[in-house]
Amino acid sequence: MPLITEDLVLLDLDSTDRASTTRALAERLHAAGRVTDVEAFLADVAAREAQMPTGLEGGIGIPHARSAAVAEPSLAFARSDDGVDWGAPDGPARLIFLIAAPDGAGGEHMKILASLARRLVHQSFKDALATAADPAAVVKLITEEVIDR
Repeated sequence: MPLITEDLVLLDLDSTDRASTTRALAERLHAAGRVTDVEAFLADVAAREAQMPTGLEGGIGIPHARSAAVAEPSLAFARSDDGVDWGAPDGPARLIFLIAAPDGAGGEHMKILASLARRLVHQSFKDALATAADPAAVVKLITEEVIDR
């Protein structure tokens, strides 16, 4: 199963806080059969966020967790015009990536996180995500730039 699919992309996020943003993405993962228990997964993500916020400079949020509630390694994406405070020193996140890894998956989610972080230092990648016309364009971009590298 691909790491990200069109149904895991939300281009018109209207949430303005971490909890509701994470829930919106987790519910997409659940609807796709990738997360078996939304509440358990959200608790694991919240526990990870409590250790250290996962906001990066440049308008990026990358919440992530390993969880027994994750059936399949997955990446969900949301884009916000208004931004969501993800704890970054330079302001809200406009591009949010939720990484879900099965418990016991070892370093799989860390590989995804590292690959994503390497691409996010490139303004051209962030601009392409910010202006992607539809979920298919986002999936293609992330697949080519992050997953297949």
